[in-house]
Amino acid sequence: MAGRYGLSVRDLNELLSEGGCYSLPSESCNEVTPRIYVGNATVAQDLARLKQLGITHVLNAAEGLSFMHVNTNAQFYEGTNITYLGIKANDTEEFNLSAYFEKAADFIGSALAQKNGKVLVHCREGYSRSPTLVIAYLMLRQKMDVRSAVSIVRQNREIGPNDGFLMQLCQLNERLVKEGKLPT
Repeated sequence: MAGRYGLSVRDLNELLSEGGCYSLPSESCNEVTPRIYVGNATVAQDLARLKQLGITHVLNAAEGLSFMHVNTNAQFYEGTNITYLGIKANDTEEFNLSAYFEKAADFIGSALAQKNGKVLVHCREGYSRSPTLVIAYLMLRQKMDVRSAVSIVRQNREIGPNDGFLMQLCQLNERLVKEGKLPT
């Protein structure tokens, strides 16, 4: 069901699934908007690749020890000049990722405020948790509505946030419209 101002989870799923089917990311990381990269565990743990890309900040949206998580932390990046933020998020529809939208948006914004700042936002696959946080950043800091933000990220990477995360993005969109921060 669509909210008063916006899109429904079904609308976003139609936007995400070209031709009715989803595809997994074909690259370990993609620049989804200038200086913001979405990627998986492989690229997050490849210090040489991060240096080659010029990454200055890493946001791990899947910090933790289980197989669903990526076991990196600030110590992992010690000596690399990479600023790190970890969020212990689960990729389940019940997980409240929206509780971290502002914190993630602040971190991404601080990376981009630096002259040559580039941020990698990653989770295990770079498919659900991390793109959700980038979409929230675009909505909160770049004043994009949910459809535009999802479209931009999707144009540059195969993504598939779970329905719970999509609902949280729809709720964010509705809140931003009500607060006058997005056009109706």
